[in-house]
Amino acid sequence: MDPRTTTETNRLSRRVGDVEPQQIRVMFELAERQGGDLVHLEFGEPDFDTPEHVVEAATEAAKDGRTKYTSNAGIPELRAAIAARLSSEPGPDIDPDSEVVVTTGGVEALHLAIQAVADPGEEVVVPTPAWPNVIEQTRLAGAEPVEVPMPASEEFEPDPEAIREAIGPDTAAVSITSPSNPTGRTISEAGIERIAKTAADNGAYVIADEVYRELTYGDRPRRAAAVTDHDEWVLSVNSLSKTYAMTGWRVGWLTGPADVVNVLSTIHEYTTSCVNTPAQHAGVAALTGPREPVERMRETFRSRREYVLDRIEAIPHVSAGRPEGGFYVFVDVSALEGSSLEIAKRLLGDHGVVTAPGSAFGEGGEGYLRVSFANDRDRLATGFDRFESMVRSELGETERSA
Repeated sequence: MDPRTTTETNRLSRRVGDVEPQQIRVMFELAERQGGDLVHLEFGEPDFDTPEHVVEAATEAAKDGRTKYTSNAGIPELRAAIAARLSSEPGPDIDPDSEVVVTTGGVEALHLAIQAVADPGEEVVVPTPAWPNVIEQTRLAGAEPVEVPMPASEEFEPDPEAIREAIGPDTAAVSITSPSNPTGRTISEAGIERIAKTAADNGAYVIADEVYRELTYGDRPRRAAAVTDHDEWVLSVNSLSKTYAMTGWRVGWLTGPADVVNVLSTIHEYTTSCVNTPAQHAGVAALTGPREPVERMRETFRSRREYVLDRIEAIPHVSAGRPEGGFYVFVDVSALEGSSLEIAKRLLGDHGVVTAPGSAFGEGGEGYLRVSFANDRDRLATGFDRFESMVRSELGETERSA
């Protein structure tokens, strides 16, 4: 029987047969079916409204009739705003006409990048735990994801040497995310430079996912292209989703060498053609408008991070490293019975808290839950009360005294 055949009447390609359902979405769908008073801590979605001036820009664009197709690469105003924002920082200047392509969120930028640089049978190196999309996007391209688990004993601090050792003649790209989703850890500038040099020596690109870079809690790290002498081998991905509370607007971008960006603009025609036009005008307003909403959101996340870490510290037999950016904690629940998916399902079914199982993020994530603190303090308190009750009940611990 043809291995693509799933039933007598339904034949699917081998590519889609290899793709696994994203477990974050699996938990979301289970929660939708369960209903009731649930605390949602599974999604990476800011609980803030999009800034008012950004919404107004989109409204004005729609009212003015700016609702037609645009260039595959995006409207010139948005590409100019992206290039100006990045070129204002240390590092190489970016040509808005040839080195920027606007995409339907950062996820499409990653998809197009992998399609552009990875041939079937080649490898994409992925340090894990990692956002699962890049692993499955690699499989969709016919390439092979090579997972490199980061050391749990070091709270998943990125290990540049382990990443470099995985790079070889079959490597098409190395995917790095800093700050990381799900661990919140950042890669040092020296580490990025070593990775980029090894990748360049092997004719491989570094795909730098930087969507959480502006949501770091110390000094904002420099973009990957700014810390290496091999920036012609760096493809940088970013979006408006996290920084500006614009997840549903679906505006992202990729910057990189002109020859790669030109190819991405071309194949963009065969995915979504172009990004929603009013949303692109909203993006101009986001990047050129006041920064106060971004700073308020970042400081709120900083406060929530401290609250969540304090709550985890008070729960017996669980722990979490300190995230340096983003709005997740990666919680070690290996003391509980079962796989991380089974633990997440019990936490949902018996206690009404939705989380993402660590196994969703690759081989390095088993035994953990990703918990998002992109939720208000009251809901976080309710969620952690329930989580603590589950842990204490399952491990036979007494409740803390009031």
